[in-house]
Amino acid sequence: MKNVFFPDEDVTPNDLYFVCYMIERVARQLKQPNRYVVNRMGCKSLAEKLSMANVQHCENPLAVVADWIDEYALEEGSYDVSRVDPELVSEIPTALQMGKVYARLILSTLTPEEDYPEAIIRVYNNPICEVIDDYNGSAYYEPSYYIAKAYYQGNFN
Repeated sequence: MKNVFFPDEDVTPNDLYFVCYMIERVARQLKQPNRYVVNRMGCKSLAEKLSMANVQHCENPLAVVADWIDEYALEEGSYDVSRVDPELVSEIPTALQMGKVYARLILSTLTPEEDYPEAIIRVYNNPICEVIDDYNGSAYYEPSYYIAKAYYQGNFN
């Protein structure tokens, strides 16, 4: 994908990773599913954020989260990924770890017809994300190839 502000530059997988990380941070802060954030942003805004990621990664993540919440008028919800059974889970994955999980899934399932923004929206709107984001289970720490296989199958069975 080409940078929308500097067409001679490419958006890199690391830029995708940063945007996935920020999507996770915003969603967790607002207690919303990740798909809420990406759907409110849309393709054009995601392309812009991907294009600015190489600069924004130097900023304070809390400031970036606050900017995104204001810019897209994102609202509080009640979807709390940290609500887990303490007998099953002693520690949930960090937003950074989940950003990596989603970036790898997007890269693994990217089609030749897609750019990163379309792939982000496609992946985050897939029902398999509900399984990945259920930290009472083990889906989120499965190997990347297994998560991609589950994505195509529609389940982890």
